[in-house]
Amino acid sequence: MALLEVTDLNTRFRTDDGIVKAVSGVSFTVESGETLGVVGESGSGKSVTFLTLMGLVDRRHAEVSGSVRFDGQEILGASGKQLQKIRGRRIGMIFQDPMTSLNPVKKIGWQLEEAVLLHNDVTHDEARRRAIEILKEVEIPKADTRIDDYPHQFSGGMRQRVMIAMALINNPEVLIADEPTTALDVTTQAQILRLMTKLQEEHGMAIVMITHDLGVVAELSDDVLVMYGGRVVEQAEVDDLFTKPEMPYTWGLLGSLPRLDITSARLEQIPGQPPSLLHPPSGCAFNPRCAYAFDRCHEELPELRAGAVGEGHRFRCHLSDDERARIWEAKKASLGAAEGSAA
Repeated sequence: MALLEVTDLNTRFRTDDGIVKAVSGVSFTVESGETLGVVGESGSGKSVTFLTLMGLVDRRHAEVSGSVRFDGQEILGASGKQLQKIRGRRIGMIFQDPMTSLNPVKKIGWQLEEAVLLHNDVTHDEARRRAIEILKEVEIPKADTRIDDYPHQFSGGMRQRVMIAMALINNPEVLIADEPTTALDVTTQAQILRLMTKLQEEHGMAIVMITHDLGVVAELSDDVLVMYGGRVVEQAEVDDLFTKPEMPYTWGLLGSLPRLDITSARLEQIPGQPPSLLHPPSGCAFNPRCAYAFDRCHEELPELRAGAVGEGHRFRCHLSDDERARIWEAKKASLGAAEGSAA
């Protein structure tokens, strides 16, 4: 049994202009100790999927359906009291912007200690000791004094470390990281990713890495979901995704990924803009931007199906197996794709 199992998850938001189809029929599993990468452009439904899973969408304006089972227990639609026992304790989440996620008028120590006190029967002194301990784990220098600083006294990278500390302070079984390296410089990004890998090895937790960066996915993930237009359009083991991608949207993402090993590789961009989730196109959501779309693509939504690679590799595309294989073989040379490597 998977630690986290999501089946046919749908999220619709009611607005004055109509219904926004933010998440449509999303299904996946996460096993203990593994890393699932979730990749796609802004507006693809990545973040909303996991905010829904965590019970963090406003149910007054959202219609949610499907199933989310954590450790065998259905949590979609659970009460706030039930979710409180799981959220922050067994499932931790790092949000996109640490400056807006941290309370600017409360000391870092107070915010960390509150997370401990909420889920554990401990004294304030014990909570403070745990807060200092976790700050040291995430490599905050002079943790015993910096615990009394405010968020604005930390750099962007240090605030992100504090967010990681807050997510890990109760030793969760799953860590959901939503764009954890956004707005950080390259050196700090590398430090944060190395830190997350180290903490995963030490704690044995599963990680869901939500990102638009395929380089991050290649470095950290075991399995990958590619999302577009609120749906999963491809899912595979990480090596299969990079060496044998099946969906034209994934080809486009790979074409925009810089390669250090092949300096002559040409970067490509995906033409056009992501679809409106208020008025999505008929048929395949990618058809307005796809160079290989034909009549069926404009009329019929492709099913998420297995192709020639195997049952574990699934994708949405009306092109035949032979057509996709022929196109990908031709594209590999121009993209500089290295057979057998996700790097």
